[in-house]
Amino acid sequence: MSEGAENAPGECVPTAGDAEGPFYKPGAPERASTGSGLPVRGRVLGAPDCRPLPRARVEWWQANSAGEYDDAHRGTRTASAGGEYAFTTDLPGKYPFRPRHIHFKASAPGFAPLTTQLYLRGGETSVTFDLVLSPSKPPSR
Repeated sequence: MSEGAENAPGECVPTAGDAEGPFYKPGAPERASTGSGLPVRGRVLGAPDCRPLPRARVEWWQANSAGEYDDAHRGTRTASAGGEYAFTTDLPGKYPFRPRHIHFKASAPGFAPLTTQLYLRGGETSVTFDLVLSPSKPPSR
């Protein structure tokens, strides 16, 4: 499953924002894993030209298998020079009235911060989720 930057070559549409929810806590530790069984990877790209955003910051948080948010399921990664990020986590638990999901917050200098969510359809063994950020200021013409 791939989400995010599925556009014509050289053209990126910014990733749609989604609710931060009440469980975001700043300062998640830098780590490559918040569990096992679900590898998540993607790229952080800048609109409108799809250029990779090196050293972008990607935070995530999610419910544990019991459907409760905890510090063990919060993390941060710094994107590579090519804008790539990756981590491994547990399949998020379900809680009432919500599908399984992972919250993301991405930021990079010169771009507006993005908060969004990745909704899982079920049965995923890995996930690719690209994040496309909008410029902080409109591009000059």
